Amino acid sequence: MKIFDLRAGQSAQSEGVFSRRYLPDSNIINRVAAILAEVRQRRDNALIEFAQRFDRATLQPGELPVTQEEIERANAQLDPAFAEALLAAHANIRECASVGKRTGWRERNAQGAIVGEHFDPLRRIGIYVPAGTAPLVSTAVMTASLAKVAGVPEIVVTTPVGPTKTINSSLLAALHLAGATEIYKVGGAQGIAALAFGTETIRLVYKIFGPGNAYVTEAKRQVFGYVAVDLMPGPSEILIIADESAEPRWIAADLLAQAEHGRDSVIGFIALAEPLIERVQEEIAIQIESLKRKAYLHEVLEKNAFCVLATSEKQAARIANEFAPEHLSLMTQHNEEIAASVTTAGAVFIGNFSPVAAGDFVAGPSHVLPTGGAGKSFSGLTVDQFQRRTSYICYDRDALEKSVSIVSQFSSVEQLDGHGRSVAIRFE
Repeated sequence: MKIFDLRAGQSAQSEGVFSRRYLPDSNIINRVAAILAEVRQRRDNALIEFAQRFDRATLQPGELPVTQEEIERANAQLDPAFAEALLAAHANIRECASVGKRTGWRERNAQGAIVGEHFDPLRRIGIYVPAGTAPLVSTAVMTASLAKVAGVPEIVVTTPVGPTKTINSSLLAALHLAGATEIYKVGGAQGIAALAFGTETIRLVYKIFGPGNAYVTEAKRQVFGYVAVDLMPGPSEILIIADESAEPRWIAADLLAQAEHGRDSVIGFIALAEPLIERVQEEIAIQIESLKRKAYLHEVLEKNAFCVLATSEKQAARIANEFAPEHLSLMTQHNEEIAASVTTAGAVFIGNFSPVAAGDFVAGPSHVLPTGGAGKSFSGLTVDQFQRRTSYICYDRDALEKSVSIVSQFSSVEQLDGHGRSVAIRFE
């Protein structure tokens, strides 16, 4: 874990080291471009070859779609205790999405025209659900449930399978509960390509959602324009700001929890009290030994973990805004004040009893959030991203007559006399 000491006397420019922006590796750019081109040209055949090469799954085109029989078998195999947990999480997620759903409006403008907006669900969307190092069951309900609440009629999911050619039964049951209408056994950048361009088996979608590894994230970046995309959610991140009131064991546990998402995870800790640094490191060393993903965790700690000794809460907030973390956890005596000054985090977890894992699984707001510094430009996934806006404009004679001179002025300045004529002609 890298240690940064920003105590008094050091330049404020030191804080700039935490500023970042998503910059894909040139090798990944080229590899992803090649995969996209193959799928676009060779369609199902390319998907079959990539499944064998990357996932060791020997599939035929007819085996790409998940069958109703597979879904029924998954539901039958679902552990009752997990089924109860899944239903509880699903209820919270649907409730949050229902509150956030946008509704239409109409009113009259200054000239008397009726103007407004209405919102319709996208007709066909694609969702990528990672399942490489683990079946991300929670991602299924954190994405497809929002699409269902928005009223999307066609919810298409791609997710990878391995040599067994089967999808984890809990993941499949969750996708069914959340409202997926089509599920395909396709992973990686090739899954994004299939959703964007279509193949003989998979019809193209209008917008792609969901998190993934660096290849999936880069694939979404490259297909933007062919389709819409939600945001750039890549490897998991957490940044914790804590003072002497925080419990070191809990800080260590929260850092390790996010580190176990994979080797590319990023974990950061801003200490407002120097003794915390050593105590948290001691706790990490103790707790890591009992966790199943020990190999991943050690790699993250070596390559993608940092600790900052900050001089003040204001400095900590500035660093958080520069870093723009996916998850920001606040364990201080002034959590609300710090939260109010941080405007780039994907999600903020306030207080000692708000672990990020609760947001990962059950709290309600979607856990699909911007990473890699993208929080400066993107927000996390919300139900309105599954809706499209249409503006509504209706003039009567009186309202248009009051607008003639305004339109005339604009058309004259922009040298678009036809525009002015199209309005004036109605009063000749």
